[in-house]
Amino acid sequence: MTDVDIAAAAPPNDLAPDELRIRPDGEGRVTVDAARARWRYLSVDAGPVRRDGRSWSAPGREAAVVILAGRDVEVSVGGRRVAVLEGRDDPFSGLPWAAWVPDAGGLQVRAGAREAVIAVATAPRSGRSGVATEPILITPDDVTVEVRGAGSATRQVNHIVEPAFRADRLLLVEVLTPAGNWSSWPPHKHDVDDMPTEAVLEEVYLYRFRRPEAWAIQRLYRPAGSAAGSPRDGVWVVRQGELVLVTDGYHPFAAVHGDDAYYLNALAGDRRTMACSYDPDLEHVRAAWAGMVPDPRVPFSSASSPRSG
Repeated sequence: MTDVDIAAAAPPNDLAPDELRIRPDGEGRVTVDAARARWRYLSVDAGPVRRDGRSWSAPGREAAVVILAGRDVEVSVGGRRVAVLEGRDDPFSGLPWAAWVPDAGGLQVRAGAREAVIAVATAPRSGRSGVATEPILITPDDVTVEVRGAGSATRQVNHIVEPAFRADRLLLVEVLTPAGNWSSWPPHKHDVDDMPTEAVLEEVYLYRFRRPEAWAIQRLYRPAGSAAGSPRDGVWVVRQGELVLVTDGYHPFAAVHGDDAYYLNALAGDRRTMACSYDPDLEHVRAAWAGMVPDPRVPFSSASSPRSG
């Protein structure tokens, strides 16, 4: 149950495919806010952070800080240190360290002796009850590791801020896809409120690779009759540090042969759920997984026994 207003559908969105993919700037930083994405809530800022740190002034917004690569990152709010994130060398060698804060007014993040790469997701507080009032440190032992799919659709899903987490609108997962495999498969969407099947969720895909020169394929397509607008179909060759906006529609991903791929999904919505619906032309593949063997390359890393799904 929730005590906030529930949007019936994602806002109509007429961004062109070229506007849905955002490349990092000369410093490796990529940013998007709700106005640019033309949705309601989610903002994301990702890139390098050094010892002198970076600051955000976003009172009234919750925030989640995730280390993508690097170690010994300090998170402070209003001049008070609230967490030290030990970190990892890269997403393929360790599970994530993260911190959630209830209010991002005066948020500051500083790296240790070496530069780190972080992602910060924020969303406006809704006023719902049950949200934590103090910052929460998320260690690898707090992350639920799921091996999802089977065969060439096997991938590792690390649940960082799950629906049961005492956040407000934010949800965070990261997905590691072995070379040659598909993820976000079968294609799914979450742009209408049709519970318990589907909820409205804004989402970004933020990419990294075991080999920085690598690339992968992201598709985002909207069928005819969508409440979000006229049919739309975009396919991108995505690279290290880039971000794609999932405003609505189906959004499958494929890692190319020879290169392991990673993406962070930051999401925000009115409901604390990951409910989605699948492309009816492709949903049948889920039933086939029961007779298939999961790819033995995953999990890449696990702090505890992974669950399957």
